[in-house]
Amino acid sequence: MADKAFVKGLNVLTALVENEEPCALTSLAEQLGLTKSNTHRLLNTLIEQGFATQNGEKGLYRPTLRLWELGARIVSRLDVVSIAREQMPRLAEATGETVHLSMLEGAEVIYLDKIEGTHAVRSYTRVGARAPAWCVATGKILLAHQTTKEIAALASRLTRYTPRTLTDIEQLQAELDEARNAGIAFNLGEWREDVVGAATPIRDANGRVVAAIGISGPSQRLTEALLDKHSSIIISVGHDISRMLGYVEDK
Repeated sequence: MADKAFVKGLNVLTALVENEEPCALTSLAEQLGLTKSNTHRLLNTLIEQGFATQNGEKGLYRPTLRLWELGARIVSRLDVVSIAREQMPRLAEATGETVHLSMLEGAEVIYLDKIEGTHAVRSYTRVGARAPAWCVATGKILLAHQTTKEIAALASRLTRYTPRTLTDIEQLQAELDEARNAGIAFNLGEWREDVVGAATPIRDANGRVVAAIGISGPSQRLTEALLDKHSSIIISVGHDISRMLGYVEDK
């Protein structure tokens, strides 16, 4: 029973986080398929633990920053984040584009850190957001270093977001093989039709691919030719971060 209550409480907290506006008790209960009394009890527990708060005037619920505080502590322990931050400005300055640091979680990438591009028109993402791994450059290069079995398991999840999204597992596997050999992957408008990007892997001291770094921007400016031109600096920055993590490339 305790485990079920924990899961329900987690679901309530997730709903609070994912809703952009403060939530009413009734709408939360309907959204989660719970009774109002059960939802109210779970909300009170979240408030007691500091994960949620209630607007006294309107009675609406919203999450606090407690969850972010806990997550930030975990992220701060990841050497890859602190080390990458030393190199990300170099990539941003060289390309003028938005720089992303990402990690793979299941079939999605999570944006761990970013530096905004210097152009007035640039791609929009936020730290902590997720994206389908098969549609974005950082996700593709991370998938490229997964096993064939792990990639094949994605077959039923390959949702189409734009006309250029790869939904055929064999075509995706072929592109991932090419990306792994080249050390760089490209997104040519496969998640957001007007946003493109390129990314390279980051390895730890054991040679494992633990993250990816890349750039993204609007397709009107960041043409395929320009992406190719930026490939060398992207790969160079990825190599430097990997070396700083203790990775020694085989000669």
